[in-house]
Amino acid sequence: MTLTAPGCGMGGVIAGEAERKIRAIPGVEDVLVELVWEPPWNKDMITEAARLQLGLF
Repeated sequence: MTLTAPGCGMGGVIAGEAERKIRAIPGVEDVLVELVWEPPWNKDMITEAARLQLGLF
């Protein structure tokens, strides 16, 4: 996963929460969440539904 900024101090917390949520999906046996910086994050990575919720249309 990519964060919005490399200096985000919440990276570990967000990755840990993503891992917990994915592990809770029935049938999922193993999870590996990696923080990556390529490609850089941009608002086009947000789904249309999420953009509407956030007012980013």
